[in-house]
Amino acid sequence: MGFIMKQIACSFVFALAGSLIASAAEPLPRKNSNIERLSLDRLASVHADVEKLKLQRVEILARVGLNDYRCILHAHAEDSAHTGGTLPEMLADAKQASVHAILLTDHFRPPTDFIDGRWRGLKEGVLFIPGSEVHGFLVYPMKSILNRMELKGADFVNTVTADEGMIFLSHIEERKDYSVDGLTGLEIYNRHWDAKRDKFSLVALAAKLTDPKQLADLEKAVRLYPDEILAFQCDYPNVYLDKWDEGTKRKRLTGVAANDCHHNQIFLIKMVDADTVLLGTNVDADDKMRKFSALSRPGINEMTKGHKAGDILAKLDFDPYYRSFRNSSTHVLAPKLDEPSIRAALKAGHVYVAHEWMGDATGFRFEASDANGKFVATMGDEVKHADGLKLTAKLPLPAFVRLIRDGKEIARSEGKTDFEFALKEPGVYRLEAWQKLDGEPRPWIFANPIYVR
Repeated sequence: MGFIMKQIACSFVFALAGSLIASAAEPLPRKNSNIERLSLDRLASVHADVEKLKLQRVEILARVGLNDYRCILHAHAEDSAHTGGTLPEMLADAKQASVHAILLTDHFRPPTDFIDGRWRGLKEGVLFIPGSEVHGFLVYPMKSILNRMELKGADFVNTVTADEGMIFLSHIEERKDYSVDGLTGLEIYNRHWDAKRDKFSLVALAAKLTDPKQLADLEKAVRLYPDEILAFQCDYPNVYLDKWDEGTKRKRLTGVAANDCHHNQIFLIKMVDADTVLLGTNVDADDKMRKFSALSRPGINEMTKGHKAGDILAKLDFDPYYRSFRNSSTHVLAPKLDEPSIRAALKAGHVYVAHEWMGDATGFRFEASDANGKFVATMGDEVKHADGLKLTAKLPLPAFVRLIRDGKEIARSEGKTDFEFALKEPGVYRLEAWQKLDGEPRPWIFANPIYVR
């Protein structure tokens, strides 16, 4: 859904001034609140550090027989009243962002079939795979299941996964206790969740949009630091990762990024009269916008001066598909770019999640090798524990690295492009890479586990 405007609408019952509610404990300390991250100085500092990182990037060759494909899951276009983007727009932005594949997730709208009539296959070099966001899942069946969409529980899961279909648990914050039995995997990051748990900075954003000086700063931020401002709320997805870590103790589960893009966050300020404006987005009718008066926001009189009723006083595009695709993506290691290969790699867990706006993660490797240094497993694979078994990682940028075993950190390194760890015991091992931007660590890469039995 349109996460920012929806949260502003339900949050403005709070005072415009106030402190951000503290979030759950995180593994690495933060320096700035989300509201502080919105300031021009902070955005500029983050941007400067991202630019410095670009100069340190090294190329990593893919393992023979595999290619690193940047993919987008949980993507919406032309599928609901609250979706602002179109399929041609999505394709153009995918090419600009070097996206190789998009796994669509249409909102289910019977009698429309999300499989029939939707884009499928290669379009100008970008692979499209149809799917749906329904019943709390991202579903990618091989063929139409329109006449079985009313099924629930295991019956629905089995229907989707028949004949190589895939199903991923979505919006984990809403279904923390849902069983992972029979699932292909789950989202381990979702941009919508960052907004849902941070109502106060969204109230602050609304305040900026209805004050001329702050609006000018916000317009400058969107122009100069577009990636950084879309990512200002991005945080460690502890609720998602806890669910994943618990689930992978019992079964192999592929973790994917939920891009959740709609291109529905084009903010509009529309004049009603000299003392009143409407705040909404490109998908909001006037009667669904928030009304603000000069009685509470005196700067509105300055904003409306010289304009007439109905004029658009400001228009800020926060989430074009290009920018959303850079915010989070799912890298899939597969032999070629076609639907069977991408499906097989996703099901095998040959996948890592990256926040590409910090730095291009292409080429990242997380692997296991035996006592002789011979490659034995990559992300998603299962390997038998043996003396001399090592986990290794190669990164295209120096980073802070954390190795997680069964949900607990057991090793770390800093400022390197490689990592090595000698295994002493079985377990489910996954790796995180972080970047320090503006003096605080930000999660960059989440590798799928290697299962050591």
